[in-house]
Amino acid sequence: MDARKCFWWLTIAAVGMGCAPADATVKLVSLTTPILNSPQPVGAIVDWAAQATDTNPGPIAFQFNVAPPGGALTTVKQFNVGTLSGSKWKSQAFAWALTGMDGTYQVQVVAKDFTSGESASKTVSFVVTSPVTGANPVVQQTQNPLVALFTAPPCPAGSTISVSFQPQSGSAPATTTNWANCAPPAATTFEIAGMYPTTAYNLYAQVSTGGNIVNGPAVSFTTGPLPADVPFPTLHVIVPAGAGDPNGVLLHGPFNVRQGISYADVATDLSGNIIWYYYSNEPTHTTMLTRPLPSGFVAVQYGPAWNPGVSQDQVLRQIDWAGNIVRETNIGIVQQQLLAMGNPDAQPCNTIPSPPPVGAACVGIFHHDAIETLPNGYSAALVDVEKIFPAGTQGDTTGLPVDIIGDMIVVLDQNWNAVWYWDAFDPLHGGNGYRQLPVSRTAVLDETCAEGNPLCLYLFLLGPGVAPNAHDWLHSNSLYYWPHDGAAAPSTAPGDIIWSSRQDWVTKIDYQDGAGTGDIVWRMGPSGDFFFVNTYNDPWPWFSHQHDAGIEDGGTGVFDVMDNGNTRRSPPGESTGGVAGLGNNCVPNDCHTRGMALTIDEGAMQVEPVLSRDLGVFSSAMGSAQLLADGNYFFLAAIVDGAASYHGYDVELQPTPGTDTGIPVLTISGPSAYRSWQMPNLYNPPAT
Repeated sequence: MDARKCFWWLTIAAVGMGCAPADATVKLVSLTTPILNSPQPVGAIVDWAAQATDTNPGPIAFQFNVAPPGGALTTVKQFNVGTLSGSKWKSQAFAWALTGMDGTYQVQVVAKDFTSGESASKTVSFVVTSPVTGANPVVQQTQNPLVALFTAPPCPAGSTISVSFQPQSGSAPATTTNWANCAPPAATTFEIAGMYPTTAYNLYAQVSTGGNIVNGPAVSFTTGPLPADVPFPTLHVIVPAGAGDPNGVLLHGPFNVRQGISYADVATDLSGNIIWYYYSNEPTHTTMLTRPLPSGFVAVQYGPAWNPGVSQDQVLRQIDWAGNIVRETNIGIVQQQLLAMGNPDAQPCNTIPSPPPVGAACVGIFHHDAIETLPNGYSAALVDVEKIFPAGTQGDTTGLPVDIIGDMIVVLDQNWNAVWYWDAFDPLHGGNGYRQLPVSRTAVLDETCAEGNPLCLYLFLLGPGVAPNAHDWLHSNSLYYWPHDGAAAPSTAPGDIIWSSRQDWVTKIDYQDGAGTGDIVWRMGPSGDFFFVNTYNDPWPWFSHQHDAGIEDGGTGVFDVMDNGNTRRSPPGESTGGVAGLGNNCVPNDCHTRGMALTIDEGAMQVEPVLSRDLGVFSSAMGSAQLLADGNYFFLAAIVDGAASYHGYDVELQPTPGTDTGIPVLTISGPSAYRSWQMPNLYNPPAT
């Protein structure tokens, strides 16, 4: 028996037991569209299903790839485990939305037994037809009543095209989509998002050729009403926006911690009127919207993966404005790819015995952040790592082995294959030496996590034989790709990853566009590597338990961050019952969350405040920070304890020259949100 093959089986088994024979064979039986066969028009959604057999017990995982007309295959749905029915393995459903160009596509399924390494594939052609038959564009409804599908006739090669849309009545300004390259003889299709419900619009294409823009004929479209069965958040304007605010759209990602209501994600105007929404098809809406894109957004969602016992936060998806899945990966295949890269901490959690032995570690869920701003179309995501340490670690007094919750940054290529990682438990980089993160450095406020705590990640290794509370060591919350190594570096310099955690540090990881060591370059925050130039004599100048750390203007501008302020409010040593931020030892009138912006001088290793504005409330978790194009700042105080429920506050600040403060020029309250963004329209999201 091949011991290596046996090891692989034990690490991925979702069903069955045993080790694979060396002559195992995988065979694809079928790849079909049960309802819609080729050809189908732009706008259709085609459901694919595949079946395979295996001389092994399995399991079989299925991957779906699509090639556009004349293009290469790209992965849309990464390997995810199928289900065994009789003698056949059946794939999970693959819903393919036809929102691209017309022409002949190639659709491929790959079935793989990761135990034996055997795989099989099948590729079929599928024709997508254009709804355009003449010189006029065609507009269609989508599954979202506020989103339309606009298809323009072919435009000249070398030209670009966009769509402008505006209500037929009233004074609302027109919105223009992003520009796309013309690709004749194919038509060009856009998703039109950012429209009020039950409203008639005029839409027309704009074609730019050599700088000369020609408007096409207009077509009309009337949006539908908001569905009655979707729970929409209600937003309240406290400080109304001034006339002509250029950033007229707010995108909200409500979060149901402590609330019990799973609100839809929504975009609104600055008066709180809904112009877009997303509500998933899961039994409950379980979307954590991490970053907006010009064509949609990235989100962590519930969904089936390789671990049959849990679906929470197992899936990472890119979703378009109509709600279609553009591409998807899952925690099971990421685990396998990390194991193949030699990371021993990436075991599947369901294969570790109970009680888990000291040294056991596993990757559990996606959490908090995923970004798509790395070069070459690469992405980065946060995943959690649980690891069992000897009794007494981090001062635990139970006498039992201790579950420590760490983190990993995983870089994914264009097909969302893992190609680089940083592991906080890595003794060469994350967990040892100067400027690193030794496990002996506890959570700043000694935060712990019991099973079922809504403020903690889903836990897998707690149970008999382990200390009853896991130690919430790092609690990472945001990633940012820094495209330059400082403002003075050339734009071609390879970039690093900026990582924020509840260690009260924002940390620079040596990524170097994949060639980096993974070492921690510096730590910014209290007791870190930077000197704070305390220009305004702040009694507690540093941020703490901060969120959404980023460097604006393509990495050449200021650093901004949401300073939640938990440590300033409850300094280490005060008993808070394991919950951060519940004390009240802060300086009078300094107990609130702050919106902060700093200049960074890496040469001198110092920072200086640009903005440190009290937001008037204390947000114990989550939040956003953003520099707007007009020089104002936008902050979200995400989860504020109120008399009846928890609220979030969107605040736009106009800085006051010569001070570190500013004037609120917009304040809107609503249900607590994970993140919010302010932008000109949905097609121009912030880069951080």
